[in-house]
Amino acid sequence: MKTTDVFECYYEASATVNGRDRHAAVVKLTATSDAGMITYSFSVNFFPHDDAEDFAISYDGYVEEIAFEGKGRRSKKKEAVYLEALQEKCDALAEQLEGTIDWDRPLIEPRRG
Repeated sequence: MKTTDVFECYYEASATVNGRDRHAAVVKLTATSDAGMITYSFSVNFFPHDDAEDFAISYDGYVEEIAFEGKGRRSKKKEAVYLEALQEKCDALAEQLEGTIDWDRPLIEPRRG
């Protein structure tokens, strides 16, 4: 099984999960492929980020949505469509945890795989 983060970036964000304030979120579009099958998923993971050096990820503030699952392989065309929908999909995921993502305040440069 091969897992690739098509897009990954850390942003300033706001949420409270299990009574703990979270000040950042990692946002991802992930492709997982194996034996002729591919899955694309969006995910948001809120984490504390109590200071500029704190990138310790906690997994209790995690939500994910599968965008596609079926036969096939990675496709730049399909990934472009998912990347275009990334902010809208991840905002909806963040709302599930009553959180928000500040898209104008990335904490790192976006990574693409």
